[in-house]
Amino acid sequence: MTTATGTFAPRPGAAPLPRMIRAQATLETKMLLRNGEQLLLTVIIPTLLLVLFSAVRIIDTGAGKPVDFLAPGVLGLAVLSTAFTGQAIATGFERRYGVLKRLAASPLPRWGLMTAKTCAVLVTEVLQVALLTVVALALGWSPHGAGTFSGVLSVVLLLLLGTAAFSGLGLLMAGTLKAEATLAAANLVFLLLLVGGGVIVPLDKFPAGAQQVLQFLPISALSDGLREVLQHGAGLPLADLGILAVWAVLGLGAAARFFRWE
Repeated sequence: MTTATGTFAPRPGAAPLPRMIRAQATLETKMLLRNGEQLLLTVIIPTLLLVLFSAVRIIDTGAGKPVDFLAPGVLGLAVLSTAFTGQAIATGFERRYGVLKRLAASPLPRWGLMTAKTCAVLVTEVLQVALLTVVALALGWSPHGAGTFSGVLSVVLLLLLGTAAFSGLGLLMAGTLKAEATLAAANLVFLLLLVGGGVIVPLDKFPAGAQQVLQFLPISALSDGLREVLQHGAGLPLADLGILAVWAVLGLGAAARFFRWE
């Protein structure tokens, strides 16, 4: 079809898939960062816990400076707050109000939507880790394994597997429960894992029987693995990586199987 100079012919159709995913990921990230409750969970609470328990020795964290024990655990808590709690609550209410149903009818495929959400979570986590690292360093943190290739690789693998595990569990909760139930359950799980997941309280402070169970929680594996690398300078924490990998497979697999879009 020919057109006169200065006129335009309509070209209906979907945008290229990478552009759609990028646009949706940008929107998801902005929504995460603009939400006051999300900021409370992802930034304010982890920062306050890090500063408070580093400045005042309320809990016996063993030999050395408290911040050396607390900083890796709080980094794990940041992943939990964003990938699990925040994502579960936001996705649950999007499902309730029909947002997911409408997005599922758009040219963006469902796996593309999940990819965009994952990208938004990863961007938020990068900002969290950067902020918490600066605060911890200001408090006197001395990460021992952060200057080596194996240390950096271990931290990246732990954070990625932790994100996958918590994302799967968060999406499973958001896709199977009502929004109000998801809100209550996600916050309750956050508090329970904060107390019993080795984030603030060392696992060896719990009874031996409880330790045998708590060590297999994803937050415990993430916190312990980060602590092994950043506090003790160990190599790849294979046991903790294995626990996180199992949780990631189970969580993502269950979310893919049972997630309901409406």
